[in-house]
Amino acid sequence: MSQLFSPIRLGGIDLKSRVIAAPMCEYSAVDGVIQPWHWQHLGVLAISGVSVVIVEATGVLPEGRISPGDTGLWNDAQEAEFARLIKDIATYSDTPLGIQLAHAGRKASTHPPWQDKGGPLKPGEGAWTTVAPSAVPFNEGWHTPEPLDLAGMDRVVEAFVAAAKRADRAGFALAEIHGAHGYLISEFLSPVANKRTDDYGGALENRMRFPLRIAEAVRAAWPKTKALGMRLNGSDWVEGGITPEETAEVCARLEALGLDYVHISSGANAAKAVMPWKEPGYQVAFAETVKKRCPTLPVIAVGMIAGAHQAEAILAEGKADMVALARALLDDPRWPLHAAETLDAAGPSPWPVQYQRAAGAAWPGRALRDFG
Repeated sequence: MSQLFSPIRLGGIDLKSRVIAAPMCEYSAVDGVIQPWHWQHLGVLAISGVSVVIVEATGVLPEGRISPGDTGLWNDAQEAEFARLIKDIATYSDTPLGIQLAHAGRKASTHPPWQDKGGPLKPGEGAWTTVAPSAVPFNEGWHTPEPLDLAGMDRVVEAFVAAAKRADRAGFALAEIHGAHGYLISEFLSPVANKRTDDYGGALENRMRFPLRIAEAVRAAWPKTKALGMRLNGSDWVEGGITPEETAEVCARLEALGLDYVHISSGANAAKAVMPWKEPGYQVAFAETVKKRCPTLPVIAVGMIAGAHQAEAILAEGKADMVALARALLDDPRWPLHAAETLDAAGPSPWPVQYQRAAGAAWPGRALRDFG
């Protein structure tokens, strides 16, 4: 039996398979409000065969967005459009939607990736003041962030809680706190960005104090009938950055706080880090380290996972409990359905009835895409 297409329970929700759609920033919102692009993007993912779709990194504060095109969840208009989206998708798909709650920290106030290589906005382009654990720019030519004081930390915690409550009201089944990729929570965890000498810097116990405070506050606000997790970096890919063992310790603390899963990624905390991102499954070893430290905590692996047998092996070998896909789904929006055929598994769901004439079963012995 395929492990990839076996069910799993996350917190209070049951998922039909171990394949999820990872959050993918689209940089296409207006004032934090989702647009028609998001309807088609998320609608396609909802009928892809994944067990849950996680909406992109969504700013809990205006200044917490990566770019002006990021989605947000700090006002009623944003909440209302998310609620309408979820209601619309539910009319044709039973795939639950989750949302990633985020604050970009020192990597906020930027262009989208296709403009100026995603570099920082200039004053005449609508730039805003960024914040971080320390006054250390992400890269040469980037904004120098303002170090968060205690009042600033309180405001961020309150914003995460408020956004979580909005996400719950909108109808999201899952919430993921973004603690990876060099954004604010990741910055506090990493010695690369965190140079503080107070109770929030130095040893890991101090560096994880603020991230754990956010997690605890969101846990108290988020229903246990739903699922709550956090995405974390397993490595910064530079000397002196966070280590897989440190991340595993953070995960153990998150499990103790009652989080339902962790999602292990890496990188983007140091501008000059060299990442082997073209290597298949290049981040899976970090998920495996966490899994060994936290055997009862569901762990998601992500990063250049593109083959059905590759994904199945990750689970069969006990390296993770689930896999998250992003680029693989953009390339093949029916990846889970094709993978189920490849693995001779029952599959996470039948093809939509409107599309069944293209399913592999309609072409005995061959997939339609194999025809020359």
